[in-house]
Amino acid sequence: MNAPTRNNREALAVLILAALLVLVLALWTLDRVRDRDTVATGTAVSTGEVIHWKLVTTWPKNLPGLGHTPEVFADMVRELSAGRLDIRVYGAGEIVPAFEVFDAVSSGVAEMGHGASYYWKGKIPSAVFFTAVPFGMTAQEMNGWLHYGGGMELWEEVYAPSGIVPLAGGSTGVQMAGWFNREINSLEDVRGLRMRIPGLAGEVFSGAGGEAVRIPGGEIYTALQTGVIDAVEWVGPYNDLALGLHEIAEYYYYPGWHEPGAMLEFTVNQKALASLPEDLQAIVRHASRAANQDMLDEFTARNNRALREMIEVHGVKLRRLPDEVLEALYAGSQQAMAKLVADDPVAAKVQQSFAAFLRDVRAYHEISEQGYINARRQVMGELISP
Repeated sequence: MNAPTRNNREALAVLILAALLVLVLALWTLDRVRDRDTVATGTAVSTGEVIHWKLVTTWPKNLPGLGHTPEVFADMVRELSAGRLDIRVYGAGEIVPAFEVFDAVSSGVAEMGHGASYYWKGKIPSAVFFTAVPFGMTAQEMNGWLHYGGGMELWEEVYAPSGIVPLAGGSTGVQMAGWFNREINSLEDVRGLRMRIPGLAGEVFSGAGGEAVRIPGGEIYTALQTGVIDAVEWVGPYNDLALGLHEIAEYYYYPGWHEPGAMLEFTVNQKALASLPEDLQAIVRHASRAANQDMLDEFTARNNRALREMIEVHGVKLRRLPDEVLEALYAGSQQAMAKLVADDPVAAKVQQSFAAFLRDVRAYHEISEQGYINARRQVMGELISP
């Protein structure tokens, strides 16, 4: 009895081991096929692999609005990729200074950046079009031009020699004209003022008799407080309140003639982007598009609440720039633009597309957006009387 039982057990054990071996071989073969298909389609990285990127910004770390958007973007990418692409955000100065973000992305020091294209005007004159042009497009109009009017293709063309892929990175909407420690009642009051104001608008301000100064956001409070500058434009109530600019300036002017729809940017190192599987490339592009809209939504929701706090709690004096000043700034903007396109063929090409789209979209917005706003004001009255 014992001998046959032992033989049966040994036979059963052999059969179990053989079955396990067949199962292991089948699973191994299936996994090899899956890996082969994955490599062929470029839709995934190997199981467990995490790609780590650095994203450097021109803003102080976690600054509301501007600094919040790259964090929102990184969170979206992490979630959509199930953690396969992990992007860490660095504020200005943590890896590179604010005005070295473009070079850091171009050279591969960081895979991505977040900033404003007009900061690179010195090396790429046509870059100003992709942030803001004085008396130019609103945020809604800029998004239309970029995504459906040929603007994005031009932006890619402009940045290609630097090995950078640009992506729309959020808009502040119409900004404020800025903070001043004296009233502006005429063009004469602008003369001699040292103002932090970047981009093409800086040239216009200097042409009007002021002096434009280029200072990163993290330094403007101290510069205005200590008298290094006499005035500053930053963004609008939501960001300006967060920086405490109401503590060191008395007068707050509108409208934001210089940045009617300031578009920010994500910059991506071209080689780094191309090295990603196709699905992760798509996630980067779609997350930037979502973050772009998210920033505008946030500023729209928070600006007026912040403005009312400045006026009602902190006693800020809200003022409108005089017509004389606005007319002079517009004339100066036309002159600065003429010089820009005369000096740079690429800028001339971009300006042609920009101006044509603005003419077209403005024709409709005069009777749609502006027509409605005028009608609403007529029947509902004015909420804030400066």
